[in-house]
Amino acid sequence: MYNLLRITSIEDLHSALQQSTSQPLLLFKHSTRCPISAGAHRELTAYLNGAPNPGVIYGLIYVIEDREVSNAAADSLGVKHASPQAILVKNGQAVWNTSHSQITSEALQGILG
Repeated sequence: MYNLLRITSIEDLHSALQQSTSQPLLLFKHSTRCPISAGAHRELTAYLNGAPNPGVIYGLIYVIEDREVSNAAADSLGVKHASPQAILVKNGQAVWNTSHSQITSEALQGILG
Protein backbone atom coordinates (compact mmCIF):
# COMPACT_ATOMS: atom_id res chain seq x y z
CA MET A 1 0.00 0.00 0.00
CA TYR A 2 1.14 3.52 -0.75
CA ASN A 3 1.63 5.70 2.28
CA LEU A 4 -0.47 8.76 2.76
CA LEU A 5 1.66 11.83 3.34
CA ARG A 6 0.23 13.42 6.47
CA ILE A 7 -0.02 17.17 5.98
CA THR A 8 -0.04 18.87 9.38
CA SER A 9 1.22 22.39 8.70
CA ILE A 10 0.81 25.21 6.22
CA GLU A 11 4.44 24.60 5.23
CA ASP A 12 3.67 20.92 4.50
CA LEU A 13 0.70 22.01 2.38
CA HIS A 14 2.73 24.55 0.40
CA SER A 15 5.46 21.97 -0.18
CA ALA A 16 2.94 19.39 -1.44
CA LEU A 17 1.29 21.97 -3.72
CA GLN A 18 4.72 22.93 -5.07
CA GLN A 19 5.50 19.25 -5.77
CA SER A 20 2.30 19.05 -7.81
CA THR A 21 4.08 20.97 -10.56
CA SER A 22 6.07 17.81 -11.32
CA GLN A 23 3.81 15.08 -9.91
CA PRO A 24 0.02 15.07 -9.41
CA LEU A 25 -1.21 15.29 -5.81
CA LEU A 26 -4.36 13.69 -4.47
CA LEU A 27 -5.40 15.44 -1.27
CA PHE A 28 -7.78 13.56 0.99
CA LYS A 29 -9.50 15.65 3.67
CA HIS A 30 -10.71 13.36 6.45
CA SER A 31 -12.78 13.82 9.59
CA THR A 32 -11.96 11.29 12.30
CA ARG A 33 -15.41 11.89 13.86
CA CYS A 34 -17.62 11.23 10.84
CA PRO A 35 -18.87 7.80 9.72
CA ILE A 36 -19.23 9.00 6.11
CA SER A 37 -15.60 10.09 6.18
CA ALA A 38 -14.62 6.70 7.64
CA GLY A 39 -16.32 5.03 4.67
CA ALA A 40 -14.52 7.30 2.20
CA HIS A 41 -11.22 6.55 3.96
CA ARG A 42 -11.92 2.81 3.52
CA GLU A 43 -12.51 3.43 -0.20
CA LEU A 44 -9.24 5.34 -0.48
CA THR A 45 -7.44 2.56 1.37
CA ALA A 46 -8.98 -0.02 -0.98
CA TYR A 47 -7.70 1.99 -3.95
CA LEU A 48 -4.23 2.28 -2.41
CA ASN A 49 -4.16 -1.46 -1.62
CA GLY A 50 -5.10 -2.28 -5.21
CA ALA A 51 -3.19 -0.89 -8.16
CA PRO A 52 -2.70 2.81 -7.36
CA ASN A 53 -1.03 5.12 -9.81
CA PRO A 54 2.63 5.25 -8.65
CA GLY A 55 3.08 8.67 -10.25
CA VAL A 56 0.74 10.37 -7.80
CA ILE A 57 1.53 11.81 -4.36
CA TYR A 58 -1.19 10.91 -1.84
CA GLY A 59 -1.73 13.50 0.91
CA LEU A 60 -3.93 13.34 4.00
CA ILE A 61 -5.32 16.27 5.98
CA TYR A 62 -7.24 15.64 9.20
CA VAL A 63 -9.84 18.40 9.12
CA ILE A 64 -10.52 18.57 12.86
CA GLU A 65 -7.00 18.12 14.17
CA ASP A 66 -5.45 20.38 11.49
CA ARG A 67 -8.31 22.77 10.74
CA GLU A 68 -5.99 25.64 9.78
CA VAL A 69 -4.34 23.44 7.13
CA SER A 70 -7.71 22.25 5.86
CA ASN A 71 -8.94 25.83 5.54
CA ALA A 72 -5.70 26.88 3.83
CA ALA A 73 -6.12 24.07 1.29
CA ALA A 74 -9.65 25.26 0.50
CA ASP A 75 -8.46 28.85 0.12
CA SER A 76 -5.34 28.03 -1.89
CA LEU A 77 -7.16 25.72 -4.28
CA GLY A 78 -10.44 27.62 -4.54
CA VAL A 79 -12.41 24.50 -3.65
CA LYS A 80 -15.24 24.89 -1.16
CA HIS A 81 -14.50 22.82 1.95
CA ALA A 82 -16.20 19.47 2.39
CA SER A 83 -15.38 16.50 4.55
CA PRO A 84 -14.60 13.93 3.42
CA GLN A 85 -13.18 15.36 0.23
CA ALA A 86 -10.74 14.25 -2.46
CA ILE A 87 -8.97 16.90 -4.54
CA LEU A 88 -6.65 16.20 -7.46
CA VAL A 89 -4.02 18.91 -7.84
CA LYS A 90 -1.78 19.48 -10.85
CA ASN A 91 0.56 22.43 -11.22
CA GLY A 92 -0.74 23.87 -7.95
CA GLN A 93 -4.34 23.97 -9.23
CA ALA A 94 -7.34 21.82 -8.35
CA VAL A 95 -8.36 19.97 -11.50
CA TRP A 96 -10.95 17.60 -9.98
CA ASN A 97 -12.68 17.12 -6.67
CA THR A 98 -15.43 15.10 -5.12
CA SER A 99 -16.79 14.49 -1.66
CA HIS A 100 -18.79 12.25 0.63
CA SER A 101 -20.15 9.04 -0.87
CA GLN A 102 -18.78 9.95 -4.30
CA ILE A 103 -15.31 9.01 -3.03
CA THR A 104 -15.00 5.40 -4.13
CA SER A 105 -12.08 3.23 -5.13
CA GLU A 106 -13.66 3.01 -8.61
CA ALA A 107 -13.92 6.81 -8.90
CA LEU A 108 -10.28 7.17 -7.82
CA GLN A 109 -9.18 4.50 -10.28
CA GLY A 110 -11.10 6.27 -13.03
CA ILE A 111 -9.56 9.69 -12.40
CA LEU A 112 -6.04 8.57 -11.44
CA GLY A 113 -5.68 5.63 -13.78
